[in-house]
Amino acid sequence: MSQKRSFTKLHHSIMPAFRNKINHAESTEDLKKFFAYSTQDLLNNVFLGKMTFNYDDTALMPNMNPQFVLHERLLASTDFTDIWYNSDLPHLVDRLAKSAANHYKRLEKNPGKSETKIRV
Repeated sequence: MSQKRSFTKLHHSIMPAFRNKINHAESTEDLKKFFAYSTQDLLNNVFLGKMTFNYDDTALMPNMNPQFVLHERLLASTDFTDIWYNSDLPHLVDRLAKSAANHYKRLEKNPGKSETKIRV
């Protein structure tokens, strides 16, 4: 039985900035962008230059389960899948997605709130 690796410390290091960004999001598109950049940051810290991650490698899908998708190039890489399936990384990305999706749904229900934030 293989031992699972944990990246919780890295997750905790990006969470304050992530929470701040999603709390100040002015639109649902902002939330998608903040999720993509935060997961990109997390993955780059996990893989430390062994792989390079792009903005398009993850996407928030607030009305799906799970609430994110990974680009197929990641799932085709054995370097990525070895860590993905043998660590807590899927759970950590899922937590980011759930937080962003909750804010996404709130903004969808109250579009007036985001419109009042837009400055003329």
